[in-house]
Amino acid sequence: MTRPIATAPANAPAQDASRLEQWIRRSPFGALWERLAALPRPRPEESIPLRVLVQAMVTVGILATDVAAADVANPLWISAWAIPASIVGAWWSWRQRHKRNTSTQFSIAIAMLLALAIFLFNIARGQVDTRLALAELLIHLQVLHSFDQPRRKDLGYSMIIGLILIGVAGTISQTLAFAPLLLIFVAIALPVMVLDYRSQLGLTSRRLKTLTLNFSLRRWSTLVLVVVGLGLAIFAALPRFPGYQLRTFPVSSPIQFEGQFDGQTITNPGYVREGVDGDGTGAGSGDNLDGPGELDSDFYYGFNTRMNQNLRGSLESQVVMRVRSQAPGFWRVLSFDHYTGQGWEVSRNDEEDIQILRRPSWSYRFIMPPTFRALTSATSREVVQSYTVVSELPNLIPTMYSARHVYFPTREIAVDAENSLRSPVGLSEGLTYTVVSDVPYRDRTRLQQASTDYPNRIRNHYLEVPEAIAPELRTLTQDILDSAPSPITSPYEQALYLSQYLKQNYTIQPDVPFLEEGEDLAEAFLFDHSGGYPDHFSTVLTLMLRSIDIPARLTVGFNPGEFNPFTGFYVVRNTDAHAITEIYTEYGWFGFNPIPGYELIPPSVEQTETFSVLQQLWQWVAGWLPSPVTGFINTAMDAIANFFNRIIGFFAGLFSRGWAGTLLALVILTGLGFLGWLGWSGLRSWRYQQWVRGLPPMEAMYQQMLRVLAEQGFPKPPAQTPLEYARLAQAHHPEPRATAIQAISDAYVQWRYGRRDPNVSQVQQWLKTIQTRQRRARPASTVGVRQESR
Repeated sequence: MTRPIATAPANAPAQDASRLEQWIRRSPFGALWERLAALPRPRPEESIPLRVLVQAMVTVGILATDVAAADVANPLWISAWAIPASIVGAWWSWRQRHKRNTSTQFSIAIAMLLALAIFLFNIARGQVDTRLALAELLIHLQVLHSFDQPRRKDLGYSMIIGLILIGVAGTISQTLAFAPLLLIFVAIALPVMVLDYRSQLGLTSRRLKTLTLNFSLRRWSTLVLVVVGLGLAIFAALPRFPGYQLRTFPVSSPIQFEGQFDGQTITNPGYVREGVDGDGTGAGSGDNLDGPGELDSDFYYGFNTRMNQNLRGSLESQVVMRVRSQAPGFWRVLSFDHYTGQGWEVSRNDEEDIQILRRPSWSYRFIMPPTFRALTSATSREVVQSYTVVSELPNLIPTMYSARHVYFPTREIAVDAENSLRSPVGLSEGLTYTVVSDVPYRDRTRLQQASTDYPNRIRNHYLEVPEAIAPELRTLTQDILDSAPSPITSPYEQALYLSQYLKQNYTIQPDVPFLEEGEDLAEAFLFDHSGGYPDHFSTVLTLMLRSIDIPARLTVGFNPGEFNPFTGFYVVRNTDAHAITEIYTEYGWFGFNPIPGYELIPPSVEQTETFSVLQQLWQWVAGWLPSPVTGFINTAMDAIANFFNRIIGFFAGLFSRGWAGTLLALVILTGLGFLGWLGWSGLRSWRYQQWVRGLPPMEAMYQQMLRVLAEQGFPKPPAQTPLEYARLAQAHHPEPRATAIQAISDAYVQWRYGRRDPNVSQVQQWLKTIQTRQRRARPASTVGVRQESR
């Protein structure tokens, strides 16, 4: 005998749902459930193309955030799950669009609270970039929101979230890898706006064919090119003012250092990789620290306590840093005070010469000691720089002279006797820190008058020259200065003249032979080879200045690098590293670069990038144009500038002649203004007539109606649809006129978006009704009030 199989009642799921609702109503979340259940049933959005393209916008925004995050931190990889989850949510929302979905909304509300808790937890830990944490929270909310977006209004929220995500990606991006995603986003956003506008007009269709009728591939590509072209033009002409008005600076997550940090050790990976004896700090001895040798191809040899200039070779170019700064500058790394005959070394590197700085646990900020900042007594400008390390660097912290605050992720940093900064750990890929510097202005007049009464702490360390070459070097230096067209007595001007002299009279020689044991670099450079390696120029200049009692030191660091106007970052390569000479004045240390191919004065705060993109664009165009064309353009621009200068000078002269001149100037300006107004009004009227004649009949009649109503005090706001404007006009016009306005608006919408041919003669009759009847409406100021009240 076969026993019947037990089956669940058909209404079992409904009973389970009922029990769930009863349990939730009795829980602390019962009030939230009641509020969600009481909401009116939404009017769903039926357009499948609009939903698909909105989802594509969100997908591009999430992917762009992931790509941009890889520039400043470890990749989030959030798009790996967020994009599929949001697609599933969009599909679920489409299937459930006609239902109330109270259970889904309740679950989304609880999940959003959990997402907020995760965000606050990550912020409290302080181990994540705040910008990325906010973007991650927004992505979590969008994924949850995608499960309940039945209305066009809900899709609008998703559009805004996609726009915010693409904006966040543009803010944190440091490379152009983000650019293709931006173009894709623009290409998707244009048809989305068309479909959204059609939905507002009530012209919704589930078919993609409806979109292609009004938005062909040719029109779409043309519009994309126009939008991108206008955007690039505005971007090029947009002035770039100094940023960092907010004081939340980019800094990496905290770095924990295990062990005792004394600040004496400099770890240059290049020396370690070459097999230097010891730990590669440069404090010991090794093949690359003394005598002939080969340069490391990746790491600059000067970032060490000892700098051996008897090495030969070259660097293989690679990006090492990206710097966002309010002004270009020489990213200073390390300074040397003692010349060894074939290189340099930091002579004061003992424990008593190094100062350890500690920051509080609740802040990333290190405050530089007074001795660090006391050298800068000149007028200075605050410059904020944010550094992002792209390739491994030594544990030396590049800064712009002279740092006041340093925001660094370790708990300790060190300051040596040359005011260089050292980290407990090497600067690894992805590390980000910020420096606030007080950069002194190079006031040439004040520097010419600077005192030469140097303090003993300066004389004891920055005037040393080997006795074997001191007399000969002093004689040559003095002969060079005596050959100047006019006497040069100021140390600052002497440094300028000697720098220029070395640039013009000595050459870079990549094949210069190794120095023999006991042979002096400066002597071989000046008298035997008439040149040498690039850094040899700075060494020779430093010693020449010391020989005539001008305190000088050798400083190594990076040139600003290549400025990327699209990202706002200076892209710094290892080949930008080189040495310069710094001289001491009562206003601080000022650099000079005698190396051929570099600017004599290193970049500083006097140089601005306000119109950098426009300048670079013109330089690029001028490079392609023939010289006569470039000369003609420059002459024309000069003529225009001179014309305006003469006009300004003419009116300035009238205003300076007393009351009569002032009255005459005002009369002339008033007359010119009136004539200009008449000409502009006539031009606008003529352009309008020409524009209307070129329009299709239906478009022309609709525009004429809008112009008549605007002249009567009822202009159409740009954000208002034709049907919304017609409905509002009914409350402000008598019945015949209101009927005509509604009829013309309906005919226009059906023609413009529904591809229906209008009855032109009938529309002309309605237009005559609007043009001939007397206005009978409230003042224009009441339109907005009535609209808001409705």
